[in-house]
Parts: sequence; C-alpha cells; structure tokens
Amino acid sequence: RVLQLVGGRSRCEGWVELVQEGTWGTVCDDGWDIPDADVVCRQLQCGHAVRAHGNAAFGRGHGPILQDEVGCEGHEWHLWECPAALEHDCSHKEDAGVVRSEHQEWRLSGGQDGCAGRVEVFFSGTWSTVCNSTWYETEAMVLCRTLGCRNVLQRPSFGHTLPGKMVYLCGNLQPSLAQCRWTFNKSAPCYQSWATGVICNGAGS
Repeated sequence: RVLQLVGGRSRCEGWVELVQEGTWGTVCDDGWDIPDADVVCRQLQCGHAVRAHGNAAFGRGHGPILQDEVGCEGHEWHLWECPAALEHDCSHKEDAGVVRSEHQEWRLSGGQDGCAGRVEVFFSGTWSTVCNSTWYETEAMVLCRTLGCRNVLQRPSFGHTLPGKMVYLCGNLQPSLAQCRWTFNKSAPCYQSWATGVICNGAGS
C-alpha cells in the first residue's frame, strides 16, 4: 500500500492519493480534518499538518474514490489503520488535501540568475528573508547544492523587506536547510541583522 500527495509545491503538500489493488484513487473530504491529515504527514515524514483541505483545493484527482468519512484519531502510523467508509456519495470536487508544517522551499531573488541573489524561503504560507546572524559558509553551501548550483562565491547582505524572518544553523552539510536547526519569526537571533544573500558558482551537477 502506497500513499502520496499530488498537485502541491512539494511532496508534502497536495491532494491525497493512495493505491488499492494496483489502482491509484483519492480520499473524499467528508469528515476530513487535522488528525486525518496528521496521519498522512507522519506516513510521509513531513512533520505536522497545518491545514486539512477539502473541496479539491489542489485540483481534482483521478480514478476511484477509495475512502470517505475517514476517522483518524491522529496517533495512527498509516491512513489505512483509520476507520473509513468504503461506500461514498462524493465526486472529485470533494478530494481531500493536506499542507504540511515542515514544508519549506527556497529561491534567490534579484540576482543575475537562479544561483545568485537574496535568500528567500517559503514557509508557513509566506515568503520570508533569512537573517545573516548565523549564516556562514556551511549554510550557504547547503543552499547552493539544494538549488542545483555549485560552490559558494560570496555571501552578500540585503535589507529585510518581507514579513517573516528565518534563522538557520547547520552543524554540517545537510541535504537541505530544513534539516538544519531553524527558527521562524523569533526576534532575538535576527536583532540588527541583515537579510542574507548568496552567490553560487553557476548551475552545475
């Protein structure tokens, strides 16, 4: 049995699809709530759910509707451990979806290409800048690699002009900044900081 999210900005966001007897299908939003979404999060190792969407918020799925009236308590490890109705009166306009708390994505803005510019992170529904108070070579290197760019050339500073602020601290070269220590909108580490930027050495393998 396999589960995935489709139609979002990452594998941790989208409408819910699962396989039953070799066929992909969707889940109806009747009774769909945060405990149900949390179980999907846990199964995909995506943190906690911040929103449990209904009404095909990420678009309409395909195939059969495999579950309705899902009733997870939130502690289950797999969605199919939860009680659910196999009969349904749904259509794909009622497909259930999930947004995960841990979902982050990054971009470099204002530079000559996608490998240079001010570091901006999408988290908790908003784009934020990153404080340079703990932004060192390791953090910059993690980001350059995540974006498919090569080594770090420079770490310029910019002004904070977005509503949120993020701080990262990486002890070593993690696969992504989300796996480093991070805090969001805590004023102390960002006090009198600049927004960090990075110039990576162009796109590369």
